[in-house]
Amino acid sequence: MASEPKLGLAGKLAKSFLRSKLTPLIVLASLMLGILAVVITPREEEPQIIVPMVDLYIPYPGASPKEIESQVTAPMERRLWGISGVEYLYSMSRPGMALITVRFKVNEPQEPSLVKIYQELAANPQMLPPGAMKPIIKLQTIDDVPFMVLTLHGEGEAPGQLRTMAEVMARELSDVPSTAQVKVTGGARRMVRIEPDPDRLRSLNFTVAELQPALQAAEAQLPAGALIDHGKRTELEATGYILQASELKRLVVGVRNQKPIYLADVARVIDAPESEPPIVLFAGAGEAGFEPAVSITLSKRAGTNATALAEQVLRKVEALRGNLIPRGLKVTVTRNYGETAGDKSNELIEHLLIATLSVIALIFLAMGWRSAVVVGVAVPVTLALTLLITYLFGYTLNRVTLFALIFSIGILVDDAIVVVENIHRHMHLPGPRKSFATVVVEAVDEVGNPTILATFAVIAAILPMAFVRGLMGPYMRPIPVGASVAMIFSLVIAFVISPWASLILFRKEAHLPETDESGLHPGTPETASPEPVHDWQDKNPEVAPDTKLSALYRKIIRALLFNPTVRWGFFGGVVVLLLGAMSLVGLGVVKVKMLPFDNKSEFMVQMDLPVGTPKEDAVAVGQDIARRLLKEPTVKDVQVYAGEPAPFTFVGMVRHSFLRQEAEMVDIQVNLVSKHDRKEQSHEIVVRLRPELEKISKPAGARMKLVEIPPGPPVMDTIVAEVYGPTEAERTRLATEVLKAFKTVDGIVDVDSTLNPTSPKISLVLDREKAALHGVAPAHVIQTLYMAGYGHTAGAFHVLRGSSQVPVVVQLAPEKRQRLDQILQLTVPGARGMVPVRELVTVKEGFEEAVIMHKNLMPVTYVFSDLAGAIESPVYALAALNKKIDAMKGTGGGTVPRLGLAHPEDTESLAIKWDGEWHITLEVFRDLGMAFAAVLVLIFVLVVGWFESFEIPWVILVPIPLSLIGIIPAHGLLGAFFTATSMIGFIAGAGIIVRNSIILVDFIELKLREGMPLALAVEEAGVVRFRPILLTAAAVIVGSLVMLADPIFQGLAISLMAGSVAATLLSVPSIPVLYYLVARRGRAADLQREASNHAVEE
Repeated sequence: MASEPKLGLAGKLAKSFLRSKLTPLIVLASLMLGILAVVITPREEEPQIIVPMVDLYIPYPGASPKEIESQVTAPMERRLWGISGVEYLYSMSRPGMALITVRFKVNEPQEPSLVKIYQELAANPQMLPPGAMKPIIKLQTIDDVPFMVLTLHGEGEAPGQLRTMAEVMARELSDVPSTAQVKVTGGARRMVRIEPDPDRLRSLNFTVAELQPALQAAEAQLPAGALIDHGKRTELEATGYILQASELKRLVVGVRNQKPIYLADVARVIDAPESEPPIVLFAGAGEAGFEPAVSITLSKRAGTNATALAEQVLRKVEALRGNLIPRGLKVTVTRNYGETAGDKSNELIEHLLIATLSVIALIFLAMGWRSAVVVGVAVPVTLALTLLITYLFGYTLNRVTLFALIFSIGILVDDAIVVVENIHRHMHLPGPRKSFATVVVEAVDEVGNPTILATFAVIAAILPMAFVRGLMGPYMRPIPVGASVAMIFSLVIAFVISPWASLILFRKEAHLPETDESGLHPGTPETASPEPVHDWQDKNPEVAPDTKLSALYRKIIRALLFNPTVRWGFFGGVVVLLLGAMSLVGLGVVKVKMLPFDNKSEFMVQMDLPVGTPKEDAVAVGQDIARRLLKEPTVKDVQVYAGEPAPFTFVGMVRHSFLRQEAEMVDIQVNLVSKHDRKEQSHEIVVRLRPELEKISKPAGARMKLVEIPPGPPVMDTIVAEVYGPTEAERTRLATEVLKAFKTVDGIVDVDSTLNPTSPKISLVLDREKAALHGVAPAHVIQTLYMAGYGHTAGAFHVLRGSSQVPVVVQLAPEKRQRLDQILQLTVPGARGMVPVRELVTVKEGFEEAVIMHKNLMPVTYVFSDLAGAIESPVYALAALNKKIDAMKGTGGGTVPRLGLAHPEDTESLAIKWDGEWHITLEVFRDLGMAFAAVLVLIFVLVVGWFESFEIPWVILVPIPLSLIGIIPAHGLLGAFFTATSMIGFIAGAGIIVRNSIILVDFIELKLREGMPLALAVEEAGVVRFRPILLTAAAVIVGSLVMLADPIFQGLAISLMAGSVAATLLSVPSIPVLYYLVARRGRAADLQREASNHAVEE
């Protein structure tokens, strides 16, 4: 009696759980954990990208940009550049202010990064010169981006009233748990304006600067000890707080001729909304006109479920209606990323279910309802456990994590298909009748080892993509991580759950006994001695029965095996097809782009009018733009912001759009109707509207940009030229030429640069000698001019109601500071009485000095642009630009070096570094290429270790490029860009091809060890394994169909679908033939000899 065969890992697992009571509990527990993970995992539309970015604002009043660059910016940059983890350092040196932005590497911890900066500044206080103020440090994170914006508006509402109501409402909303910051944008802030009267000041020999000490004293409040009387303690406090404007009027600000001078004697005290507030307007589709508006922005804490928080906020808003929110006041939700995240998650979960059901339906049509049920158990259990791991890894439910699962379905179902198909095949094999349990265990064990190897080969193909660097790394990382986890679970489930389900469902169809005919119990199969090699052709009990498809395959494979002309003609044709497919990229039929635009429900129009344009004129142009936008049926509403930036997005945070506060800058937020209610994609709408909007903006002299939400990580702009050089003059010359070149290339739009003209400036230069002769303190002159013209916040009211204090501002009335002579008439105290300012200063006219930009310690000039038109990939625009730049003169009359990923080592010579989307494109495709190389090495090592051969890995790896024969032409036929997700699909497809190869080669060698001749083993492998390979390819295609409609992941779907078709049709004949050519030189004989020796030993 033969001994019980030794089972492998797969067989042991199947045998252990085949009749175990734990198996159904594992299924149930997995599904419940998956449902729990879906409920508790935070939902967001896009993945969280952790890139610590810290802004340092260093005020240096009165200093020029060059002074700030040399005394503040450069010393601080050198210190900050030495902090570990810092990747980029940006700075702007502008009049009176330095802004330094420190950007750390991706995934650096945020709080420790901030602490490093504080520690560096605390350890080097001498960095700042006298007169420079303490840095204001602000950590910028993705959670600072408002996830919700509520716009309050109403006809006839005054900006001051709107602001007051918004502040009260913001205070209430800040009580909602998990909200981080609640801010009010727009409206007229309440303030107390003290407008000195120059005539009254002169008549009383009083100055503007003398108001400051008195106003500061009014803010004093200090403890004065305590009184103890009869054992009772009473705290004593000295306070001078003023709570009403009427009290300020009676404030004594000085004494002349032994008479008190009250504030009302020398100035007007006005308690009212600010006189020159930022302008915010709202207009909805179909409404009469623009209404004054105020926006409330809400950001959330890290890790908070945006969908649930948005619902809480809206419930709170409804509760405030009729109470704090008057009936006539409209509250419009102009941003709700919680809602869009929820909608996107629900939509993708629905797509996940559709993909799963589609795959199950495919199995039903191909293998029957029982096989479909087995797969229908395995796939949901795998997805449920993967969702749980996604939650434990700290990922959120977003488009990328869910697309990772959809992408995985076609791959992970393969394990179950292979197991179920082999069980089904073993049920109908001739030979001794065995128990069905024995058949199940044997079938699982037979395909167990190659399935394990094939699964780890697919993981080896996918997982290296998790190590892509830069901003795209964390954005796309859920795909390789999620898919790899899903593959591991699918492998375990195929060996544990699928055999158990098959035993239950296939029992009646199998018509097999409960025990073996030999008397052995289930799970202990009897094995017959292998047939001698020379008897194989006669007995041949396991040659698969022919169908029409298998008969056709046998005809094809025999021609390839035995007819050299057909064989080499086939391989030559494959090479021609591959070269033809790849040439489509070079010929421009298939365009390359990092990521296509997404279909969002918002975009923004940013306009910069000529410097010095009054705010009202800028708003008028913005309203003209808005009126044109409202004519579009796809536009739901618009908001116009001037004097204060619109609520920023993630791309706005990176571009620092929150600094757009100048009077000539206008932001127009455009909200579209839902994508389900319009036919056009949001990008198509933007492209179509750009020429129309330019007809309005260009006559006004405005530089206009249409800013869309990017499909991936945000960048400064689509194409950015960083111009480096030894001197400002040379950089300016080259940047000007580059700017002109940008404007001559078709498709390049929204061209801008940091060469913008500066505004006129009048400098009042203090003559220190005259000041000394008149006995005037220089600081007194400067302070007087500052308070009178710019305005000075002298204190604040401590109001009992409202969400903020009321500032007290000293400044001349607008009508008394419109002309220079009005300013020069101001007086300051001297040794012999009051002295007019005009006698102490020299008037010099000029222009504001240009802002000085640095990147990574080097002076730089930027040129920005976007792309619109037929070809919206920076690859082709840069090809045209590079030709023009080659004609430009660099240092010493040579050409200008152009850099891609590297930065210049120094500024000794002129150089241009391409940044923006191009930088990320290079970075992503470089890292994906390196990942692909790592894939090949890992798979090679795995296959060498498994087959103990250096020849077989080449058989398995050579067919990998075959998928390109389908992938590239499919992109061309569908008019789609070949994107980063397309590349991911190609690499994943390599894993599928390797999987097919391993299954085929392993089956061939299994049959060779059983004594089957090489040609017949090769032929039989294709016939037997073609069905599961075909089903896997079909499952990939069906599972990927739902991704075709998504603009970003369309490339991934095309690569998987077209690549699977090409790989299946070409690899099934090519891999066996390649193995035949390699193995006939000795390996086949060795394996057959091994089988003969084993038979003799038995």
